[in-house]
Order: sequence, then structure tokens, then C-alpha cells
Amino acid sequence: MPFPFGRPPRVLVVDDTDSIRLLLRTNFELEGWTVLEAADGLECLDVVVDTEPDVVTIDVVMPRMDGLETVRALRRSASTRHIPVVMVTTQAQAYDLLRGQEAGVEAYVTKPFDPAELVRTVREVLEGAPAAPSGPPPRRS
Repeated sequence: MPFPFGRPPRVLVVDDTDSIRLLLRTNFELEGWTVLEAADGLECLDVVVDTEPDVVTIDVVMPRMDGLETVRALRRSASTRHIPVVMVTTQAQAYDLLRGQEAGVEAYVTKPFDPAELVRTVREVLEGAPAAPSGPPPRRS
């Protein structure tokens, strides 16, 4: 199915671990997508302004500015609030999922992840379909 913007999507991968960025880059490039990178939240905010990605994947735990704070900053700006965000992180407790949702994340993928599931989730977000979180379901009290 073609994407709504009529070209391969631009994905901004934000993670402070080089090997994770490489893994994400490889999987997205295998789909024919354009991949941009940032090593933390502050760099993400700069790259977003310069490149206007179609989607951002972002980790929670990063130096300088964590993923949740970065997502909140993206949502506060009129020029970036429309960019969908997929959280890719080890933070997988019900509380973490809730915090991601409250920050404005469209989908949540937990590490370690199945690369096919990650690509599927990001594709669904790009196509506007609701993407189910891949982590454990939220616990009800």
C-alpha cells in the first residue's frame, strides 16, 4: 500500500545506542525508507526542524533530554505536533505505557523487539492505522 505522501517515508531514529540506531536504520532501509538519526532528544529537536520527517522512533532513556520530554516538546510546537512518534524502549511497565500515551506517543514497541513487528507498527502509524502496543497489556488495578 502506498503511503499518503506518495514517496518513501522519512524516519527519524532517536536512540543514544549506536547499535540500536544501526539495527533500526537497517530494517527501515530494507523497506526502502529514508532514515535520519539523532543520538538524544536535543539532537532530535534540531534534526526535526531541518528535515521534517514523516515519523519519529524514539527511546525513553537518553542523556541530555529523555524521550518523553522530547515528545512533549514536539507536541508543544505547531510545526512538529503532527509528526507521529513510535516509542522504542525497554521501559515496558503499565506506568511507562501510560506516560508515553500522555506525552503523545502514537505507538509503543518494547526492546528487545521483533524487527518485522517494529516495521509493521511504524508502517501502521504512517498509514494512519491504529497500532497496538507490543509491550505487555496495561495492568488493571
